[in-house]
Amino acid sequence: MYNKYSKHVTSDPSQPAAQAMLHAIGLSSEDLQKPQIGIASLGWEGNPCNMHLNGLAKDIKSSINEEDLIGLIFHASGVSDGIAMGTSGMRYSLPSRDIISDSIETVVSAQWYDAVVAVVGCDKNMPGALMAAGKLDRPAILFFGGTIGPGCHAGKDLTIISTFEALGEKIAGKIEQEELNQIIKKACPGPGACGGMYTANTMASAIEAMGMSLPFNASNPAISKNKQKECIAIGQAIRRLLELDLTPRKIVTKASLENALRLITVLGGSTNSVLHMLAIADAFGLTLTLKEIQSISDSTPYLADLKPSGKYVMQDLHDVGGIPGVMKMMLEEGLLDGDCMTVTGLSIKENLKAVDPVGSEQQIIFPTKQAIKSTGHLQMLFGNLASEGSVAKITGKEGEVFEGKARVFNSEEEANAAILNKEVAPGSVIVIRYCGPKGAPGMPEMLKPTGLMIGAGLGDNCALITDGRFSGGTHGFVVGHITPEAYAGGMIGLLKDGDSIRIDANTNTISVDLSEDEIALRKSLWKPYVKPATGFLKKYRKTVSSASEGCITDK
Repeated sequence: MYNKYSKHVTSDPSQPAAQAMLHAIGLSSEDLQKPQIGIASLGWEGNPCNMHLNGLAKDIKSSINEEDLIGLIFHASGVSDGIAMGTSGMRYSLPSRDIISDSIETVVSAQWYDAVVAVVGCDKNMPGALMAAGKLDRPAILFFGGTIGPGCHAGKDLTIISTFEALGEKIAGKIEQEELNQIIKKACPGPGACGGMYTANTMASAIEAMGMSLPFNASNPAISKNKQKECIAIGQAIRRLLELDLTPRKIVTKASLENALRLITVLGGSTNSVLHMLAIADAFGLTLTLKEIQSISDSTPYLADLKPSGKYVMQDLHDVGGIPGVMKMMLEEGLLDGDCMTVTGLSIKENLKAVDPVGSEQQIIFPTKQAIKSTGHLQMLFGNLASEGSVAKITGKEGEVFEGKARVFNSEEEANAAILNKEVAPGSVIVIRYCGPKGAPGMPEMLKPTGLMIGAGLGDNCALITDGRFSGGTHGFVVGHITPEAYAGGMIGLLKDGDSIRIDANTNTISVDLSEDEIALRKSLWKPYVKPATGFLKKYRKTVSSASEGCITDK
């Protein structure tokens, strides 16, 4: 019996009102005996990452209905990181992950759906939907809407990140306003998530490695025949999951989390993945710590020449074999556990049996013997400036040690203004604090200041640290997720202009050169700086855990 949940409202004679309402939406008496599949569409018109998802959801519904199942579309809230970036609206981005998770859990539970397909696009959609799947633990598939194609200007590929860097170049006098305008117009050529190995593509890839999406889902472009073929395949796939009673907690195990983290490392994925993987583990009842993530990074090479640190975009990777091609290479190199189960009802090894590994003729994924970096780019840094941990993306291109004098700001807006006004000296460590999950509240991303730094020529000679977080598109010598955050009395809240800060990726440390007596004195004089928060953000501040625990809200 595959309708073991929906039968509570469709077959119980004491539920006549429920049955009347289901008849009202067009279901027959025969239909009431069929499994009901909730289709959670994150589609909305205001964002290229999500603008096409409602259409994909309808195609998926048709596929489900053809399998004699009942597909029912519902929706969840979303935030466009690209549009909110650099504004106070960005405080809602990370919290939207938990809203999405709670929304999907609420609808599927309250409506007694037997399974769920989540159709997702922008950054927080993927982890939010997967967290819901872990809590619900009924058959589920995640369906990523796909990557956007690259824009092009003057013979160079563009992504959304190009716009911030171009703004910095304009301010530095390197380009004129008209060229900036052209880059803005050409950066996003149509539907799909931001094209580099930013957070959306990072998490879509990780979810495929975890076995929670169909093969090639992460790398098939948004506008492609392959993406349409995927929609057609969902109906059979969800029916098979029902027949096997194969639920997410039977698929996502500690081994599959490690597979995902190794793939993220190989691809040079977003620092946001650390927050999300911690939260996903918690939603599945699994343990995962920063030190475990560091251990995986230490034993996994960084191989991908993908933006933001590299040259290529996700569509280029698709053209040379996509995520399955990378996974097959990893399997052959002993970097992947091929016995982990997937939503196909087969193991990773079985799924990859007919897949060719990415070959030596392509330039996007380097062979392990010619790794860009022999160990991973994600570094968990500890020290007197981050006693509970912090996260850096060190690809090796920035160098591995940075020492400089602190230039302290209590908000992103203050830091942006200083960079724009050329008030930041080379050699500085820019400190942006009170931007953590509780301090902001909402832990906004810092893409705008890092983009401005790159464009203004400060990317190679300044570092930036924050208790906030960074966009998947960020590159340069940056450290985020510093815990304890300033709002909680962390050391970052005690820093002053001119303090000497050392960031060392060789020893995984981040520290400020202050005596214990000076630190104690500053702590005794410290008073919390409380940014006002109302409505949902006020509630989020009260419930969210620290970044070192994944910023979960139901701890």
